[in-house]
Amino acid sequence: MPASRASSAVAVRLVHDLEAVAAAWDALAARAPAQSPAQSRAFIASWVAALGVAPTDQYYVVAERNGFPVALLPLLRRRAHGVRLLSFFAGPHVGCDVPLVDPAVLAELGSVGRAALWSAMLAPLVDVDVVYLKSIPTLLHDGVDLFAELGQSVAAETLYRAEFESFDAADRLQRNKSRRKHDRQQGDRLAAMGEVGFEEQRNGPVAQAVLETMFAQRASRFRDMGIDNPFECPGIRPFYASLAATGSGTDVVLHILRLDGEIVAVRYNVVVGDRMFCLISSMSADPAIQSGSPGKQCLLRVMQTVFDTGTRVFDMGAGLTDEKRHWCNVQVPVRHHYVPLSPVGDLAAGAHYLWQRLRQWLKASPRIMAAVRHVRGRLKRAMP
Repeated sequence: MPASRASSAVAVRLVHDLEAVAAAWDALAARAPAQSPAQSRAFIASWVAALGVAPTDQYYVVAERNGFPVALLPLLRRRAHGVRLLSFFAGPHVGCDVPLVDPAVLAELGSVGRAALWSAMLAPLVDVDVVYLKSIPTLLHDGVDLFAELGQSVAAETLYRAEFESFDAADRLQRNKSRRKHDRQQGDRLAAMGEVGFEEQRNGPVAQAVLETMFAQRASRFRDMGIDNPFECPGIRPFYASLAATGSGTDVVLHILRLDGEIVAVRYNVVVGDRMFCLISSMSADPAIQSGSPGKQCLLRVMQTVFDTGTRVFDMGAGLTDEKRHWCNVQVPVRHHYVPLSPVGDLAAGAHYLWQRLRQWLKASPRIMAAVRHVRGRLKRAMP
């Protein structure tokens, strides 16, 4: 049976079945443009199925005012270092994640009303130490920061997006004469190695055949960087495969660059409305092929096609790279939010908060980060 609680004119219910909140989810998803592919109910359904998430570990908290949904928190329960934790389902596999809300209603509530709303939504969570909401973008409605009152927050990465009406608009704003010349030179180097082909594939068996190459290319890149491969965790590859399958309910688009028929770069995207979210990008590990910058050449062709076929926002995720610097004209700050619900949760949230502040300090110094990556890579190669 769902737990319920009323606060002023707001009624809150907690359920452990995604289908039980389908109507509220779909109603809220229709009230604002998607900020993350994880705001898609089909996306979460595929995650639950592929990773075998038990109903008892699925938490869906819905707040309704006068019978209409105003906010929904989809959360996954797990344990981390002995801490009972609730967090977003997809975590680092999406650039950001966001509670589903009615922006107009939340803005109307005012700061005190929003604080009361979040408090009422979190009250039924009696078997949890801390709620950790990773990478929530700063979402403004009529100048109101909708999530400012949601627990304690710390600044995290920046989200990078390209928002254009057409490729011509992107080309005029983002590329100068020198940039175009550089792109042509890279393209000429790649073309000198063989026949270059670019294609787009959507959900289906052909798309599935591309994934193994993409994951192999990413694995090689992670080894070179000396970091753990997040796609090796149980259930993660089946999730991406199921998402790209026919009839998954999620619109997956793969952009593929080939050299003499062989895949040299891939971009795995999810489309929600007029927004495209890039979740994975990969390229060949062959140094000879890398000299032709297949990853950048693939992205150039993506930019040349997606805006002229209806995409208006191309989300490239969090963290600055050369590709994002070259193409993205919108930057959205994201924050991590913490809500401790027990003494253990207070300690865990405090420690994680301090770790995030340390990471920011490290990233602010390119020399220190370069040294950290060098040491990390050497250790990873020495102890595979």
